[in-house]
Amino acid sequence: MGNSPHLTCQQLIDFIMSYLDNELPDDQRAEFDRHMAACPSCVDYLETYEKTVQLTKTAADDPVPAEVPESLVQAILAARKKTLPS
Repeated sequence: MGNSPHLTCQQLIDFIMSYLDNELPDDQRAEFDRHMAACPSCVDYLETYEKTVQLTKTAADDPVPAEVPESLVQAILAARKKTLPS
């Protein structure tokens, strides 16, 4: 068994939102943490992901350029509604 993670890098990516939202069951969170302790690439990925989320939130108030298709704007707004707390 050793220090090798049971969770693959792809699985970690699949669980990242649930991890950040503290929605993973304890056993999955333990596997996630075990993987992070053994995989510097995933640590870097998580840090980059968190920075991207922060930058996106700070840019949310910027006006949308006129050349952005309305369908894209609506898709982004719909996705935001799904991830914002009620």
